[in-house]
Amino acid sequence: MSLRHYETMFILKPTLTDEEKAKNIENIQNAIKENGGEVAALDKIGVRELAYPINKFERGDYSIVYYKAPASAVLELERQMRYNEDLLRFMTVKYENKKEIKRWEEMVKNV
Repeated sequence: MSLRHYETMFILKPTLTDEEKAKNIENIQNAIKENGGEVAALDKIGVRELAYPINKFERGDYSIVYYKAPASAVLELERQMRYNEDLLRFMTVKYENKKEIKRWEEMVKNV
């Protein structure tokens, strides 16, 4: 089972308390770890204006988690994220070739 390089960007509701945001982020990291993945870095970008309203929200709290995981872990993570009502949107990117992996490592280092 080989670990591949991924990043998942997710947007939480801006109305959540700091404790609720921390709990959601912890749940996402635990889902990665429990399924054989390794979290490399977490980049909390903060509250930003959305390009368009989502569920009547004009703003969202952005975060990106960089990790290495098997494909099955990503499927389980996305399944859990789909059912989380505190998440407005999420997107996962897989880094495949050497050039992309090098860029992933640079981003992790800069977080």
